[in-house]
Amino acid sequence: MAILAAMAVPHPPIILHEIGKGEERRIQKTIDAYNEAMKRALALQPDTIILTSPHAELYADYFHITPGRVGCGDFSAFRAPEVQVEVTYDEELAKTLEAMASQENFPAGFLGVRQQTLTPDHGTMIPLDFLRRNLPEGMAMPHVLRLSLSGLSNREHYHFGELIREAVDSLGRRAVFIASGDLSHKLLPEGPYGFAKEGPVFDKAACAALGSGDFLSLLTLDHDMCEGAAECGLRSFWIMAGALARREVHPELLSYEGPFGVGYGVAYFTLGGEDASRNFGEQLIAYEKKKMAEIREREDSLVRLARKSLESFVRSHTRIPVPADVPSELLSRQAGAFVSIKKDGALRGCIGTFLPTRRNLAEEILQNAISAGTQDPRFDSVQESELDSLVYDVDVLTEPVPVASPKELDPKRYGVIVQAGDRRGLLLPDLAGVDTVEQQIAIARKKGNINDREPVQLYRFEVERHV
Repeated sequence: MAILAAMAVPHPPIILHEIGKGEERRIQKTIDAYNEAMKRALALQPDTIILTSPHAELYADYFHITPGRVGCGDFSAFRAPEVQVEVTYDEELAKTLEAMASQENFPAGFLGVRQQTLTPDHGTMIPLDFLRRNLPEGMAMPHVLRLSLSGLSNREHYHFGELIREAVDSLGRRAVFIASGDLSHKLLPEGPYGFAKEGPVFDKAACAALGSGDFLSLLTLDHDMCEGAAECGLRSFWIMAGALARREVHPELLSYEGPFGVGYGVAYFTLGGEDASRNFGEQLIAYEKKKMAEIREREDSLVRLARKSLESFVRSHTRIPVPADVPSELLSRQAGAFVSIKKDGALRGCIGTFLPTRRNLAEEILQNAISAGTQDPRFDSVQESELDSLVYDVDVLTEPVPVASPKELDPKRYGVIVQAGDRRGLLLPDLAGVDTVEQQIAIARKKGNINDREPVQLYRFEVERHV
């Protein structure tokens, strides 16, 4: 057999009457859609529920597969200890998936297991509680394969889904895939996480993709937009997309609501036979290759200089001299400069100088590009295999000017330096997710190891941003 159907569902604790105590009626459409999806899934008589949860054991570079035979959890954290969920894990399927991942050296398995790992999280328990409440009389709860997300790329999440399908097929399981995950957490100013303009944009795009079965759109949503929206379930949906690779899909968006400031979408996917045109893994590779070629074509002389400097150092451990064809302005000008490196939309390294330290701007960029790729303490050094996937920004700084008050700052126009004694924290301007002066100063304080009660001197500067 195979994966028979799939669904994307939210996991707000308030959706349970024992927790919502009447407030759950404000998302009645979500509840009705949830029940409908579960009834459809149970009518297929699955042996196993495959469930991905953002709140399961989470690692930056590894997908955790829940091992063991049983798990039991409750909603004590939400003042409803009487609501309990017991899980029987599909040990054979978990071991098969782990073995397949190990065979191809894919980062997934049982590493990091602890006793609490077996306890289902609320992102797991809420879908399973809905499943339990919709069980036909006399039908036993299916076993569960519980999986975590990771900090890895869209490609790795998609391929993890492909491995899951292979494992299911190899054992002849009748399985239903549940991708647990809320949408944006920033839909309303009065919501628990506030409002961000990216929130409604993300939810509209995600719902359109889920409702049409356009998984390539899900895989290629803008990283900064997703981060600004504080989305929850996107990586769950990526894994689901991989599990449904090359399958005929009949999608339905059963509901969408967001009255509490968090987006709740319920989508159901009825599956048919094979469909070679839905090879979204290959389509994603082609899309990203084309996008990278366009980025390289647009690079200006400063960005190209930074890229060539790091590529030479990583590939041959040599520092290139200032090229003969660099614009004369880079040779005649001194300035501080920051080089930022991104991979798959996420920061991969950023180091710079706020005042000039080299004879000219060209040498400043050459050195800071190498430092950003090899000396940023937050990241491992860039490896040669990553070079073709990296995107570079270069910010050239004006000389910092002291300011008397935060009123003279603007996080979109000015960068900030916060100084206390010999400790400094610097933050560049116009960064995704940094919308207020207070946020900007708080982050700069943290970077400089300056607590929020210490008096500080503030400086502002402007940048020329080259991308």
